Amino acid sequence: MQTPQELLSPRRATRQIQIGSVKIGGDAPVSVQSMTTTKTADVEGTLEQIYELAAAGADIVRCTCNEEAAAEGLAHIIPRSPVPIVADIHFHQEMAYAALEAGVQGLRLNPGNLRKPEEIKSIAAEAKDRGVPIRIGVNAGSLHPDISSKHGGATPEALIESAELELRYFEEVGFEDVKISVKASSVPLMIAAYRLASERFDHPLHLGVTEAGPPPAGLLKGTAGIATLLAEGIGDTIRYSLTADPVEEARAGRQLLEALGLRERTGLDLIACPSCGRAEVDVIAIAAEAQEALESRNLPIQVAVMGCVVNGPGEAKHADLGIAGGRKKGHLFIQGKIVRVVPEAEMVAALVDEAEKLVAEGVEARLAAADATAEAEAAADRAALLDAKGADANHASVKIERIRERMGEESGPDV
Repeated sequence: MQTPQELLSPRRATRQIQIGSVKIGGDAPVSVQSMTTTKTADVEGTLEQIYELAAAGADIVRCTCNEEAAAEGLAHIIPRSPVPIVADIHFHQEMAYAALEAGVQGLRLNPGNLRKPEEIKSIAAEAKDRGVPIRIGVNAGSLHPDISSKHGGATPEALIESAELELRYFEEVGFEDVKISVKASSVPLMIAAYRLASERFDHPLHLGVTEAGPPPAGLLKGTAGIATLLAEGIGDTIRYSLTADPVEEARAGRQLLEALGLRERTGLDLIACPSCGRAEVDVIAIAAEAQEALESRNLPIQVAVMGCVVNGPGEAKHADLGIAGGRKKGHLFIQGKIVRVVPEAEMVAALVDEAEKLVAEGVEARLAAADATAEAEAAADRAALLDAKGADANHASVKIERIRERMGEESGPDV
């Protein structure tokens, strides 16, 4: 019997790029993206939303980088994010340089807004040196006036010409690490533009219906465009653009891919931090061990494995269950509340034990059974870790200094 994916048109062959740990195009699974709605300068608020998005199914998250404070926020956010971060750049080249200094894993440039060829080539050259991919994010609502006038408005051909022009600038500096989007709020226009893009480019395509609006109409519009193309074998990464909590975008994207057989359904949903400078345990090894143990029990819960107790429980408080390392201990938490502290060697066993009890007894019962001293012990461990490593364990201040230097260079001297 054919699999659901085999019943669809074969995926078109594309180049493959990599944003952080996520491969896009080639034989990589179709990935899900979303975008934060917080002020990027609000580090804790943005990280909380990023973790929510990752838990809902987002593989990559985009954050706006529209001011120096946003770039400085990214310097703090990126080392602590569970997924790769893409910086959204619109009008100012200096923001692209600042985002690169902050350590973003990808850039999105809008050709209709950032138009000067030398600026575009300069950004591409620096992105090439740093190994950072760029999305050429063409949007029907912000086409270059000359291209719009030539084609009599936003047509499929106009959107493709905009992408082709940007690609030529990139090619002049030898930059090829590219994915392309040609979005429109009109579903028929979007479908036609991506069909044409699939004929013209071998770069991976990022699908989306822009400004689709609030659910349920926005979900219907997004699904009509994205699903049509995916069924035709077109598309390598997707984003719903909804006037709603972005968690709904990530959830819808994941559910769509599962419905089409392009991603597997799983009972366990495990998220993990990226093992930043504050981590005191091998997050990757513990996460892998925990995933194997929990999947074998087919427990339908969301679990977080975090490197340190300073930020972990708060960042992953929307997970059903989690554990955070620190001072040779594992700090077990349910929905952000510390319920037990165990020796580091027992972290995975304790996580599995609590997961089984959580599924059997429910959240309220397990919170009621929490160790009365666990929160105080965790607080003492947090304080000790902050005292030992300081508030800047990831050395964001070094990146921020470089960001400020670059912003000063690009602004030029006062006149």
